[in-house]
Amino acid sequence: MKHRPSNDEQAYWLILSQDKLVQLSGQSCLIEHKWSELSFLSAYADDVVKVGEYRQQNCYVIDLGQEVPDRDNIELINLRAALMSEAHDAFNILARAWQVALFLRTHRFCGQCGSRMEAVHWELAMHCHRCQHRCYPRISPCIIVAVRKGEQILLAQGAHHKEGMYSTLAGFVESGESLEQAVHREIMEEVGIKVKNLRYFSSQPWPFPHSLMMGYLAEWDSGEIQVDGREILAADWFDFDKLPLTPPPFSIAGQLIQATTNRVSQ
Repeated sequence: MKHRPSNDEQAYWLILSQDKLVQLSGQSCLIEHKWSELSFLSAYADDVVKVGEYRQQNCYVIDLGQEVPDRDNIELINLRAALMSEAHDAFNILARAWQVALFLRTHRFCGQCGSRMEAVHWELAMHCHRCQHRCYPRISPCIIVAVRKGEQILLAQGAHHKEGMYSTLAGFVESGESLEQAVHREIMEEVGIKVKNLRYFSSQPWPFPHSLMMGYLAEWDSGEIQVDGREILAADWFDFDKLPLTPPPFSIAGQLIQATTNRVSQ
């Protein structure tokens, strides 16, 4: 899992500081350099973690924890802003790097006996040598669904959405529940309607902080919108040519909205 880089290896580097990504002024947060060109990170050589490949080169993440590099050409950018500004093909590597770093940060000590844990070198895991407890990165399954009613789509404003943003409905899958059961339950709980004709769409890792979004398309069956007032503040049926502010197309929510629009226009 951890990898001490050689000085002449050309690679992509993602550097985390606090809850932000480090960006060299005027450059991408995916820093393309040789390790020897990143001298200000030399103290972290033993903490480099390989998270995959990007554009045919290795990609590594370095977590500085709460430290902030003391350099004039350093900027800090939050993950959402990075996802918006980077090329579309960078989404998966950014999402994976963030989730790997979060896993390592939150599993330094054993949740079973409290002893310090050590990284397993041949897989992404943390191991306690005292009680033999081993942990792997947490993945939280979520459903997200676009509901169509005739030539309209159901969109809602969640309590955590930025002002004016409307999106598709989503929620975490509960223990002992299938994905389809979660779709029906979440929609009923949040807006009080029943749906039918569920069709799986696609999935997307969502690093806020460690979700796996499973997307569905559905049709309205019965009921009138009644928002729960807690997770959902407002919801309505929108004509496809009069949509409010919606999520960007790189997100699965944006893709579900576009797919529903395409189905109606065909």
